[in-house]
Amino acid sequence: MALRCFIAVTLPENLKKSIGGIIAKLGESGADVKWVPDENLHLTLKFLGATDEGRIGEIKDRLLKKLSSYSPFYIKISGVGCFPGGGRPRVIWVGIEEPGALKDIFRDIEDVMMKFGYPREGRPFSPHLTIGRARSDKKMAEMLKRLDGYGTVTFGDFEVKGVTLMKSELKQGGAEYSSLAEIPFGGEDDD
Repeated sequence: MALRCFIAVTLPENLKKSIGGIIAKLGESGADVKWVPDENLHLTLKFLGATDEGRIGEIKDRLLKKLSSYSPFYIKISGVGCFPGGGRPRVIWVGIEEPGALKDIFRDIEDVMMKFGYPREGRPFSPHLTIGRARSDKKMAEMLKRLDGYGTVTFGDFEVKGVTLMKSELKQGGAEYSSLAEIPFGGEDDD
C-alpha cells in the first residue's frame, strides 16, 4: 500500500501555540486563505508523496545512517511574510533563521531519497513554515495589512534533535499528520 509521506522537523507545542495565535489574528481578516491548523505546523525538508509502505523501514535505516553524524542544534523561528510578494500571495509563511546544518541535512536527505527514485527538489532550499495558502484574492489586502505588523515578530528558538518521517492522510476535515519514524541525530534510535 502507498502512503503519502514527507520528511520534516517537528515543532514543540509551545511554538505551535504561539504561531497559532498569529494565524488566528491573520484569519480575522476574513481573507480566503486555507490556514494550517496548529497541530500540523512543521518544517518540511522533503515531500515524498506516494511511498510504498514496505519501504518505510529501509528509508528510516538509510536516513539514520546518513544523518547520524549530525549533532542537535538550535534554530530560531521569526518573521512572518508571504510569497510571491505584492498583492497576490500564494503562501503565507513564518521564517526560519537557520544555521548551515539545516541546508546540509536537506542535501543529505536529497541524496538518500534519490537512491529510492525520488527526484531532487528543483527549487533552492528556502526553509520556512507554511501557515496558510491563498485560495483567492478575497479580502487579501486586509490580511496583508495585518501581516505587515508581524514581519519582525520572534517566536523563539528550539533544539532540532532529529527529523521525522511523516504520513499525511487526506481527510474530509483536512490533512492529518502522524509520525512513521523518528530519525534522531547522533545515531541514537528511540524506538
